Amino acid sequence: MTASPSARRATTPISLADLRRYAVARSLFAPTTLERALERIAFVQADPIRAPARAQDLILRHRVRNYRAGDLERRYASLDVHEDFFVNYGFVAGRLQALMHPRSGGSRWSPARRSRAAALLAFVRERGSVHPREVDAHFAHGSVTNYWGGSSSATTHLLDAMHYRGLLRVTGRTAGIRTYAAHEHPVKPLDTAARRQRIDALVDAIVALYAPLPAATFSWLVRRLRYAAPQWLRLVDGALARARRRLASARVDGVEWYWPTDEEPAQARVADTVRLLAPFDPVVWDRRRFELVWGWSYRFEAYTPVAKRKLGYYALPLLWRDQVIGWGNASVSDGVLEVDVGYHGGVAPSGAEFVRELEAERARLSRFLRLR
Repeated sequence: MTASPSARRATTPISLADLRRYAVARSLFAPTTLERALERIAFVQADPIRAPARAQDLILRHRVRNYRAGDLERRYASLDVHEDFFVNYGFVAGRLQALMHPRSGGSRWSPARRSRAAALLAFVRERGSVHPREVDAHFAHGSVTNYWGGSSSATTHLLDAMHYRGLLRVTGRTAGIRTYAAHEHPVKPLDTAARRQRIDALVDAIVALYAPLPAATFSWLVRRLRYAAPQWLRLVDGALARARRRLASARVDGVEWYWPTDEEPAQARVADTVRLLAPFDPVVWDRRRFELVWGWSYRFEAYTPVAKRKLGYYALPLLWRDQVIGWGNASVSDGVLEVDVGYHGGVAPSGAEFVRELEAERARLSRFLRLR
């Protein structure tokens, strides 16, 4: 490895095998309470597809003791967590959300839009918590074209925009539809140093969630902070440069990698366990890293035409020890879980231990789904 004078280089030689074990061990920590797990990871990506459960539940089941599908939604109102945008949309811990708000920047609202937003906010404050249908019935603002080319209620569109700016928070969901309440973030002047501290903390949250990060993914994720905190768009490049100097790093097989300075990848150890992971689990989320450390290409194919799918509609990466060896498509029929497993290379690991652990994972998934 060639040392860079601007980076904190690893003090011991690092191999790709070290990074692979480290990627698994640091993310799949010992299960804890839901509160502590959310505080530790700070962000859980959300996805509405339920196959056999939503992504946020599939992610949390590996990190929360006795977690059951839907627990996050059931307990949402009592937790310090918010639906919001970080590097993607999902559930954000309160401490992380506080770094991003009050959110400003981006396109300016017209006077008419500001007036409608003010009236809508007053209505929400009066009602306490509202459903978009209730708002639409009161205001009947008409329709707008949404980002996907279809037609959306203008009030729903405005609710989304106000939620993004932090004027509203999601209080829960009714049949999958978000309900909203008014929300205010503390506003205080921030000098240059304070703004840099905040954006550096957002970068550190990215690294804490997804490390070890190959350089290309790291740069891409940091630049996505333009959505998390558009008011600090001009500070993103500086934050990236500071992070490259601040974080631990190493060049392995021609690729530069980054991770928190107080962690030692070479010391990571993993358990002899089988896990079916969500497609958006932090362990497998970065497809670039996936190919680097596991040597094959995993693709999320829910939106791929059926004839072109290779793995399945909602293939769950199959992790055995520190190797992603294949995938599983899970479904429920007559109250019984069925898992169709495929293997990269077409061959399952030999030995009774893997068979036993795979069955244990099926049983855990059944309990998580509250099946017999």
